[in-house]
Amino acid sequence: MTDCIFCKIARGEIPSRKVYEDEDILAFHDINPLAPVHFMIIPKVHVANLYDGDMSHQAVLGKILGKAGELARSQGLDDGFRLIVNTGRISHQEVYHLHVHILGGPEVLGPMLKR
Repeated sequence: MTDCIFCKIARGEIPSRKVYEDEDILAFHDINPLAPVHFMIIPKVHVANLYDGDMSHQAVLGKILGKAGELARSQGLDDGFRLIVNTGRISHQEVYHLHVHILGGPEVLGPMLKR
């Protein structure tokens, strides 16, 4: 997809505050953070969401999860973090390029969902 905002960020066409980058993934700070630390990890290959992910994406999805803890610690999250992957309209996915939110900070997250 050439007009996807996250594809443009991955290609360097739109600037971002990078946390990490390699040939497969990019991690960058959210422009509208919801916690003291809020960044996203995306695959550089365009995958709209987990509905479109399949076993051909296994390596890059595994890499995203495998790097999450290291990158969270690099941003000062030594006492835990939340990882969120929104998929589809009902989850309020705003950008249709798979992205994993990493959020954390001192006692700001609360319970996962209100009961």
